[in-house]
Amino acid sequence: MQQQLAHATTETTDSIAARLLAVSVGSSAPLDVSNTSPGMVVNSGIRKTPVSILRNQTGIEVRRLGLVGDEQVDLSVHGGLEKAVYMYPVEHYEWWRERRLEAGVVGADDPLSFAAVGENLTTCGLLEAQLWVGDRIVMGDVEFRVESPRNPCYKFNAVMGYVRAAKHMMMSGYSGVYLSVSKTGFISAGSLIQVIPGRRQESISAMLGLRRSRARREP
Repeated sequence: MQQQLAHATTETTDSIAARLLAVSVGSSAPLDVSNTSPGMVVNSGIRKTPVSILRNQTGIEVRRLGLVGDEQVDLSVHGGLEKAVYMYPVEHYEWWRERRLEAGVVGADDPLSFAAVGENLTTCGLLEAQLWVGDRIVMGDVEFRVESPRNPCYKFNAVMGYVRAAKHMMMSGYSGVYLSVSKTGFISAGSLIQVIPGRRQESISAMLGLRRSRARREP
């Protein structure tokens, strides 16, 4: 479902058939970024592993600064109160598989696994175009707040295996969103997702449009 909710301004709950498919966390580990910076290796927590999936719906604790067990290394791109958790729609996975095939990435024939783009929460039924800054996202007993779309860095190129992945994310708008944590608790795969509209003054789509305009001017 891709209905636009641009005119919703009340505090009532939007009816969106959305569900959490996987919860993933990662630890700091060396990441080879030589496809962008030859010979360079950096520490990163971008590679994550699912710890709650539909066939094993383990409850994962969510605190103000993110998921328990998720190590955030570079707080300029992921971490802190306003980027505590990263949510991404599974609907974009096939598009990324096609881009990786076009780029000749080894193993790109295989379907992408959960957390493929470094996300904490993999969802279905909820796209960027349906969200505005300030919307509240409720899963189980946890409440998040939508903060911003992802602005990918060079590490994303390394994870996806080709040098233009970060620009492709900006140009496509398939960015996912960063969330802050308004109410702590536990979440697990299989949880229904409830969207409670905020003031609806700045949409994620509008923010992505500005970023695309800047990206077009870059080489």
